[in-house]
Amino acid sequence: MNQRVLAGWALVVLGGLGLLSAAALAYERFRLFVEPDYVPSCSINPIISCGSVMTTDQASVFGFPNPLLGLVAFAVVLTSGVVLIGGARLPRWYWGGLAVGCGLGLLFVHWLIFQSLYRIGALCPYCMVVWAVQLPLFVVALRHVGRPGAASRSRFGGALYRWRWNLVALWYAGLVLLILERFWDYWRTLL
Repeated sequence: MNQRVLAGWALVVLGGLGLLSAAALAYERFRLFVEPDYVPSCSINPIISCGSVMTTDQASVFGFPNPLLGLVAFAVVLTSGVVLIGGARLPRWYWGGLAVGCGLGLLFVHWLIFQSLYRIGALCPYCMVVWAVQLPLFVVALRHVGRPGAASRSRFGGALYRWRWNLVALWYAGLVLLILERFWDYWRTLL
């Protein structure tokens, strides 16, 4: 399987997961608008609670629910993946735009992670799926921006390129450790 088709499948899977999560969040949020007493399906306990997260100012940073951004952004990612699987070649400027969009999404996700952990004090499972797909999406998009082999020509760029998936795994491990540490008092009661 060539790199373009592989990237297409990665965009379809990651974009699809993000789109499903954004759709679930949008549905749950609109249910809360209509029924203020509604308990979202993802509100499981005091820590894993979408309802606690959705009703904060951070959940509507731009004046509308954040999941609406996800619906649009992940639809673009998913469509890009389908186009690649279908055999199209996307120009470098398109990959650049996709990488910039994924990079901005990654910055936003890091802000949301901080807010969830240290300001809101609750975790939303659907949000965490969005967190989980954003970094790999950025890595996949960034991989196709430059000329083939350009990253491997510099020592630092070559190391980053070779270790990119290890760095993603390290990021996941770090995030899990932050979650464990932040809510350790609660997790300890479950043991």
